[in-house]
Amino acid sequence: MSRVVTRVVLGSASAGRLRVLRQAGIDPLVIVSDVDEDALLASLDPDLPPEAVVASLANSKAVSVAAQLPAEVASDCVVFGCDSMLFRDGTLVGKPGSPDAARAQWLSMAGTTGYLLTGHAMLRISEGVITHTDSETGSTTVHFGTPTDEELTAYVDNGEPVHVAGSFTLDGFGGWFIDRIEGDPSNVIGLSLPLVYRMLRRAGLSVTDLWSE
Repeated sequence: MSRVVTRVVLGSASAGRLRVLRQAGIDPLVIVSDVDEDALLASLDPDLPPEAVVASLANSKAVSVAAQLPAEVASDCVVFGCDSMLFRDGTLVGKPGSPDAARAQWLSMAGTTGYLLTGHAMLRISEGVITHTDSETGSTTVHFGTPTDEELTAYVDNGEPVHVAGSFTLDGFGGWFIDRIEGDPSNVIGLSLPLVYRMLRRAGLSVTDLWSE
């Protein structure tokens, strides 16, 4: 007799987050939220701590996805919303959105240190009702290297840094230009396994019960 598995729903279009979960034994249902991140950021208190900013974005994404769930999924599932931003020199930096912005970001952060913050929001849903909520922000210290001008041009032309938080990746082409990190590497990719493990435990769920068959 097959076991009943609580469905994990990932509220993100991030290939990195999906890869982290799949490599750790969970094959989630992906439902992308319809949250307007720029509008939400503009509505937040400017004095809100950076950890709370990414947590607020993550929570909004989780709630948005929960409202889109098919009934059969909402009968027994756990929804994760995530948001990552780089905190450096007192400023939060998201996705640059253009090659020029990505290049400028790298020129300013090469040889410096920043903090990759990832907000995680979790909703436990049973019979269509949210029975448990949790929120936590992971932080990983990132020490940036100093690519040559030719390397930076090639990296920006590659397109990767334009669409990722802080204009860099750890698990892609950008990994060549990261000197070292302090903390959880999966948090830099966009979903912290140790943090998610703690959240699941607090919800009374065992991660081994969520592993794909």
